[in-house]
Amino acid sequence: MTDNNKNFIKHVPNILTTGRLVLTGFFLWMILISDNVSNRARFIDIAFVFFVITGLTDIVDGYIARRFNATSKYGRIVDPLADKILICGAYICFAIIGRPLLFGWSQSTLSAIHWGIVAVLIFRELSVTIIRQWAENRNFKFPASVYGKLKMFTQSFGVGTILVKMAHLETAQWAYWFTAVTLSIMIFATLVSGFEALFRMFIAVKDSKKPLVPSA
Repeated sequence: MTDNNKNFIKHVPNILTTGRLVLTGFFLWMILISDNVSNRARFIDIAFVFFVITGLTDIVDGYIARRFNATSKYGRIVDPLADKILICGAYICFAIIGRPLLFGWSQSTLSAIHWGIVAVLIFRELSVTIIRQWAENRNFKFPASVYGKLKMFTQSFGVGTILVKMAHLETAQWAYWFTAVTLSIMIFATLVSGFEALFRMFIAVKDSKKPLVPSA
């Protein structure tokens, strides 16, 4: 591999990360206007494709960064931030448009549920970000844990579930249950990953020689 190719590859993860931010912006915009388009189902299907592509860029840029040792300060900061903007932004947009609908519940009840989910997600991300900063200031290692990966999977699956329900199963009774269970599991995984990070911090405080390994 030539030096030019090596230099280009080192920039690929950052290019993909930046592209993911752009795709995220389009995706969130599509959610917000989804109730005001003529062919709503097809429009949301396209939004779903945008979401999948955005998620795939995260996988690809991570692989390239590890495979070719193409890490950078930009990637370490912006890559996890892009993930948070995508996931938290999606649930915020869902709350704004009042989705998902569940069991014929009133809009006020649904609004409390939707914004409650947003509050849990944001609180968890802020808490873990503080813990991460605390760890890095003390030179502790901070790799992703299985809890963080499980959290990300359930959150992404939840977004996909809501999109499919909005497009094709808005009032299907079984879809109410499937969505409710999916979101419940997602909230549980989010809380567990946050508590796991907090637990790791306490262990590190107790024994400063131990590396801190909280959630992503």
